Amino acid sequence: MEQLILGAIPVFFLAMALELVVLRAAAHEGAVGYERRDTATSLAMGVGHLVIGAAWKLVAVAAYAAVHVLSPFHLPLDAWWSWVVLFFADDLAYYGYHRGHHRVRVLWATHVVHHSSQHYNLSTALRQDWSPFTSTLFWLPLAPFFPPWAIFLAIAWNLLFQFTLHTEAVDRLWAPVEWVFNTPSHHRAHHGAQAQYLDRNYGGILIVWDRLFGTFEPERERVRYGLTKDIGTFHPVRVAYGEFAALARDVRAARSWRDRAGYLLRGPGWAPAATAPAREPVAA
Repeated sequence: MEQLILGAIPVFFLAMALELVVLRAAAHEGAVGYERRDTATSLAMGVGHLVIGAAWKLVAVAAYAAVHVLSPFHLPLDAWWSWVVLFFADDLAYYGYHRGHHRVRVLWATHVVHHSSQHYNLSTALRQDWSPFTSTLFWLPLAPFFPPWAIFLAIAWNLLFQFTLHTEAVDRLWAPVEWVFNTPSHHRAHHGAQAQYLDRNYGGILIVWDRLFGTFEPERERVRYGLTKDIGTFHPVRVAYGEFAALARDVRAARSWRDRAGYLLRGPGWAPAATAPAREPVAA
């Protein structure tokens, strides 16, 4: 997977340069565009994610390989239909991963990195977490059927597709495409901090999972990017681990084990009713 992503890095930079030219030439009204410090932070987060992810991949490969070796359910990769199954299985796994990382605060502490920018451009796609350890569980159900290399290939093609979604230079697409596939319009809504956009549009390549499971929201009102409470820093380490620190403070201050579990396992905006009866969720 890393080889495919690394090979695409020149394309990433070329696409960002082209996007910058398009946004400036078109003078998109209200477009957030690029900001030097924000872009530098996104690039730093991307580099860190690749380094940490490469090390963690050894653990993930071992886990997937162990399950695959013990499984009697291998699908034949020389059959075209196995690749179709892999495509849909991977995309559904991504939907579960993405939804879980918005709905469970200890998981959100890793994913909040990707939503921490108040800008929305192709560099935002590279703003990834430095704690990739929880993702392995969401793709483990694929391991009985597919070898590790095929799983990582599917993860890579999904991520490469998602890179193209992070732009304001592309408006809505042809209606049938918008109905089936994730698009820049759908993903802009996903990055919105307004109440109607919170916890919506989790899909990777396909948007049909959101339509099926009731989490779809079209882009209507102009999107305000970022969090309901923005982090106010460009420091990569604080971006990577600031929510973990906030979570630890809440857990330490909790008055019971029930409340501690609530802070860890309930949504990002959860707090005991006695302390914050109307607390607004922080997920975006």
